[in-house]
Amino acid sequence: MPEKLKRPDWIRVPASVSRGFTETLNVIKNAGVHTVCEEAMCPNIGECWRSKTATFLIMGDTCTRNCGFCNVKHGRPALLDADEPERVARSVHKLGIKYAVITCVTRDDIKDGGAQHFANVIKAIRDLNPETKVEILTSDLRGNVDAIRTIVEASPDVFGHNLEVVRRFHKTVKRPPADYDISLNFLKVVKKIDSKMITKTGIMVGVGETKEDVLNLIDDVVCAKIDILTIGQYLPPSPLHYPIARYVTPDEFAEYSEYGKARGIEVIAGALVRSSYKAKEAHALLKKLQKENQKEQ
Repeated sequence: MPEKLKRPDWIRVPASVSRGFTETLNVIKNAGVHTVCEEAMCPNIGECWRSKTATFLIMGDTCTRNCGFCNVKHGRPALLDADEPERVARSVHKLGIKYAVITCVTRDDIKDGGAQHFANVIKAIRDLNPETKVEILTSDLRGNVDAIRTIVEASPDVFGHNLEVVRRFHKTVKRPPADYDISLNFLKVVKKIDSKMITKTGIMVGVGETKEDVLNLIDDVVCAKIDILTIGQYLPPSPLHYPIARYVTPDEFAEYSEYGKARGIEVIAGALVRSSYKAKEAHALLKKLQKENQKEQ
């Protein structure tokens, strides 16, 4: 049994309970919707819910896959709920969310992986909240190009899909049928369908990778023309999940950020960074940089 690592001082999760947190919790529970904030035991839940920001988890709370790092339950999911898009849209409206993040469990049991359901959620949010921007974070949809196109044509503001870990640990941590190249090609296809679509991916570090592994992944992300990369510390949800190998230092996170930015992509890196953390701010910064580049040209 590996020796338990001592958590360093730079990883401190703030307390969750606050008025804003309770209000968000009540809206979510009363609407009968799920959030990845709860299901994945996100360390930023207190900060985000205090500001009435939540990442909605659609297509149920049961995943058809069993990744070694994930706390979302796996098994045989229920049928898709046709009323879910409207419930999510009403929750976004009630919370006054101006930047909604929507993610999902993997649904390998559905032919299109749930792509049409995603499109329905995007439309429902826009119909009720026309000023709200929508960022999505999908499964790999088995690389189904038609399914990817269905979501692209629904016009999310940001299209995200996470690589999760470096190539060398994909089979042991994310596990088949997930595949590093399928995920990377997925993001390339999004850009091929709509070259102006903002794409995003994220990884966890601390599972045993080397610095070279991460730099190679950043190079892959650059070649795929992905716009935003998030890098955060892996924190096992329980002793039964894939074990942590080390805590990455703030200096190393800063090095990854500088390396990516020097190659033309926006990198948000830090111990408690997650793919949906500060999503609104990352989108706003990217749009600002794009405008500045256009002026220079």
